[in-house]
Amino acid sequence: MTPIDIAIMAAGKGTRMKSRIPKVLQKLAGRPLLGHVLDTAGQLRARSVVVITGHGAIEVEAFGSSLASAGAGFDLQFARQEPQLGTGHAMQQAMPRLADDGLVVVLSGDVPLTEAATLRALIDAAGGERLALLTVTLPDPTGYGRIVRGAGGTVQRIVEHKDASEAERAITEIYSGIMAVPARLLRGWLGRLSNDNAQGEYYLTDVVAMAVAGGVPVVAHRIEDALQVAGVNSPLQLAELERAHQARQARALMEAGVRLMDPARFDLRDDARRGVRGELLCGPDVEIDVGCIFTGRVEIGEGARIGAHCCIADARIAAGAVIHPYTHIDGESAGVRVGAGALVGPFARLRPGAELGPEVHIGNFVEVKNSSLAAGAKANHLAYLGDATVGERVNYGAGSITANYDGAHKHRTVIEADAHIGSNCVLVAPVTIGAGGTVGGGSTITQDTPPGALSVARGRQVNLSGWQRPTKKPAGDGG
Repeated sequence: MTPIDIAIMAAGKGTRMKSRIPKVLQKLAGRPLLGHVLDTAGQLRARSVVVITGHGAIEVEAFGSSLASAGAGFDLQFARQEPQLGTGHAMQQAMPRLADDGLVVVLSGDVPLTEAATLRALIDAAGGERLALLTVTLPDPTGYGRIVRGAGGTVQRIVEHKDASEAERAITEIYSGIMAVPARLLRGWLGRLSNDNAQGEYYLTDVVAMAVAGGVPVVAHRIEDALQVAGVNSPLQLAELERAHQARQARALMEAGVRLMDPARFDLRDDARRGVRGELLCGPDVEIDVGCIFTGRVEIGEGARIGAHCCIADARIAAGAVIHPYTHIDGESAGVRVGAGALVGPFARLRPGAELGPEVHIGNFVEVKNSSLAAGAKANHLAYLGDATVGERVNYGAGSITANYDGAHKHRTVIEADAHIGSNCVLVAPVTIGAGGTVGGGSTITQDTPPGALSVARGRQVNLSGWQRPTKKPAGDGG
């Protein structure tokens, strides 16, 4: 098979974005635009990828290098285009890094949603010997290069919008900016490009006419899905593409049986911190209310319900669990596990390493980090559990915390089964609360407690009879 080498145009300034962040690093569904394109390159099993950089080159190259170091599966190189003199000029910078035995697939760093299957079909159309163009028909083709066909419908050339006649501007089939072409042919054509056009630039699209003149077949692989070739040039276009992408993801979930209260208010995003693609796996009869954001890989079991405006990242939620509104779950690298029938929230926070067993209750304004709670344990209000192991049926009172950090190291708290922790307690780790024991409200516990004991560690109450509260002096009293 002919090796696949990919060239990605990523040198543009993106003036209309009005941002210091390079255009190809603007985020769609939580991942930079260029990240989507590089991910597609990985799916194609490309031999090499050359990213052509210019404006913001340092930042763009740093991002690309970070992906390559994480194991992208291909050889990643960069070519600088300075100054930017058009798409043809950009490819001239990339060609020294591309071998003649390969098929070059040209992609755009600001066109993030092209599917790998579409590109495989384009590669098949090229067949190692032809120039293949990815085209689409648009109701409003303004700004795009038009596909000019001759007798029998054969592709003759591409004319850029600014150079097109009125008749040519009426053509609705446009060139997407994506092509597949044998490297040995492309190299020769690039050397013959001219900038004699309305923009004074070297157009890559001029190679089409050169191929026709040289007897090289030019084929167009036309698709109907305009979203796959949609680019980003402004915040408005980025927002429109985001909503279109999210609508497509929501539709796929509903077709699989998920109940989304409003698909227009749903988001599934990549976890850019760890390079994990957004993936939401749902069992039967899952219900998701409005405004929820899912990040990374999230699994939701049968019959679970997710309340409005929850943010859930990298978590597994078992069957029958209920996540009440405004809950924040972030598993990050350690993950979060919510057991069957558990109740979480509203306004709860589960951090990495939180593991809730069956029927656990985590209530409003409770934070759990790197802690496990066994079946039936409850922390219903205003509490913190960090680096703790909590046994079955423990009741953890309002306002209580595990003091797990001594300023240098983290320590663990163990609360054994059936213990009861009163309100406003501080458990200073490392410490163990014995099974069935009770800690009186307001206690600060610094030593292990025996099973079944009542442990109280607070100042003795003092009542002073006849004590008078201070009073204000009358207005005008000069005392």
